[in-house]
Amino acid sequence: MSETFNSQSLIGAIQRASQALIDNSEFLTSLDQAMGDGDLGITMGKVGEALLVYTKNAQPTDLGKFLMSAGMEANKAAPSTMGTLLATALMRAGKEIAGKTEFSSADAAAMLHAAFTGIQERGKANLGDKTVLDAIHPADEALSAGIASGLSLREAGLKALQAAKNGRDSVTSLQNKVGRASWLGERTKGLPDPGCNAFVVVFEAIVGK
Repeated sequence: MSETFNSQSLIGAIQRASQALIDNSEFLTSLDQAMGDGDLGITMGKVGEALLVYTKNAQPTDLGKFLMSAGMEANKAAPSTMGTLLATALMRAGKEIAGKTEFSSADAAAMLHAAFTGIQERGKANLGDKTVLDAIHPADEALSAGIASGLSLREAGLKALQAAKNGRDSVTSLQNKVGRASWLGERTKGLPDPGCNAFVVVFEAIVGK
């Protein structure tokens, strides 16, 4: 199915994701506190607020530059580990549609894949380490497969959202191996990963329920 989306589609997606991060700040903080940290919700809320300001009244002509600049705004708002990873994801995604005024379903799949690759390279984590990658990777694969099979972006997005949730849930029983959470060792087994949940919050807001 051939679909194209304009700047307002992209802006709307960013704004929904940003508002979801703000609305879920306390939830994400509670998950992060259980892992021995506690600032994830605050960090993501700051990013959400910054991106809402950035996108207000925006009329981009180059969607790639618009996304890459959004990444820089996210990094300025929250120069933390997760803030940096989110900024990297936005900038990598932006490169996929550099110079474009519209984007296709295939472009959307390429953007998600670029975001996944960027986070993996920047964070230096592996699948199964119980990080945000464990939710993004299955979503990336499901979205690409859905688009390739002819599904609409929304149909493929819903399948990808379910895949992200499954990925998130599949690592809950595991031990966190990266970041401050890894300091708790086996005590992280059975605790939901904050990064995985943050991605599901964002992706669900973009796709819709």
